[in-house]
Amino acid sequence: MAKFTPQQAADVLAIKQVIYEWGDELDINNGLSMRKADCLSEDVQYFVGGEWRDGLAGVEAFYKGRAEAMQAGAGLMTMRHIITSLRVSFDDADHAKVGYLLVFFAALTDFDKYCDPLAVADVKMECRRDADGEWRITRFDSGQIFKRG
Repeated sequence: MAKFTPQQAADVLAIKQVIYEWGDELDINNGLSMRKADCLSEDVQYFVGGEWRDGLAGVEAFYKGRAEAMQAGAGLMTMRHIITSLRVSFDDADHAKVGYLLVFFAALTDFDKYCDPLAVADVKMECRRDADGEWRITRFDSGQIFKRG
């Protein structure tokens, strides 16, 4: 059983919140306002689209390019990232490792019709408390354990 000091318990809540903000940014804005969401560090390492992206600028370029490609085709997807079974451990007072399950839904239409999950993934993140006192995601990696065919 995880045991936390009162400060660590408060930090777990802050870390959860930044991860939920990340998921919300993807769901609401397709990742196009990631800098404004302020949930990723400038030096983030981020695995998406089958390759590693270094830095916030690299992540922004990926989501911008993906949105442009989707808009040129069938249009932007409606997405929902469901985060569950979140676990946090601390390396030190300002660095944490996070693991959780991500259930991902995506469709080209609104969810008034049946839509099964696109994927279930094991996610590993690292977070850091930056100089301004805010927790941010410094590393994102995931492996899909189930994927729609």
